[in-house]
Amino acid sequence: MFFILSKILYFLLIPLVWILILLIWMMLTKSKTRKKKLLIAVVVISILFSNNFIYTRLVLAWQPQQTTIEPGKVYSAGILLGGMVGFDINNKGHFGEGADRFIQTEKLYHQGLIKKILVTSGSGELLRPGLKEADFLEQELIASGVKKEDIIIENNSRNTFENAIYSKKILDSLHIQGPYVLITSAMHMPRSEKIFTKAGMQFVTFPSDYHVTRMPFSFEDAIVPKLKLLNDWAYFLKEFIGLKVYQVTGKA
Repeated sequence: MFFILSKILYFLLIPLVWILILLIWMMLTKSKTRKKKLLIAVVVISILFSNNFIYTRLVLAWQPQQTTIEPGKVYSAGILLGGMVGFDINNKGHFGEGADRFIQTEKLYHQGLIKKILVTSGSGELLRPGLKEADFLEQELIASGVKKEDIIIENNSRNTFENAIYSKKILDSLHIQGPYVLITSAMHMPRSEKIFTKAGMQFVTFPSDYHVTRMPFSFEDAIVPKLKLLNDWAYFLKEFIGLKVYQVTGKA
């Protein structure tokens, strides 16, 4: 149930959806005063949530700084969180926007900085629960030169809380002691760090897949609206609200 609710919540966090709902409401209402107020709301939302300057500054404040592994430091395992794979109509897997976390993980392994890789990700599909992201990533890791015996698969989790709980159980059962290297996107790292800490795991963070990077100030970014952001905001809002919900429920 929580998994389904999270999917619905994510849809409702898209500013473009808010605008569409307000426009439909505006067309259906007969009150001229309400129509005017709804139109003002549409304009305000459109301006604020399409402003790249506002968006980038908030995301930059949210994302952690890039980190490096100390030379000569070797960790027992890297924990790779999923969320970078999609499946087409033929159930064939493919990498999406978050593939950088996969690239960074295999680099850490080939550089000898992590001995093993734990991939934690079940199915993100509501209608195709049998498609396991971790299984796809295992094959891709092997294809990139990672030894099969150095890959640990956790393919039952469907959210970050389950990522942490199931990962801890597996690592404890295999007697692989921390600290580990936690690898996920920079946007997702603040929530992941809190949840994995709450689960009682010792780790260092290795954020990747930066959604926003620091760029020189541009008047164009501050003035010219970017309609793409009306969809991108959902990612940030999902992480921010998700962390607050997990904190309230005692999971982070």
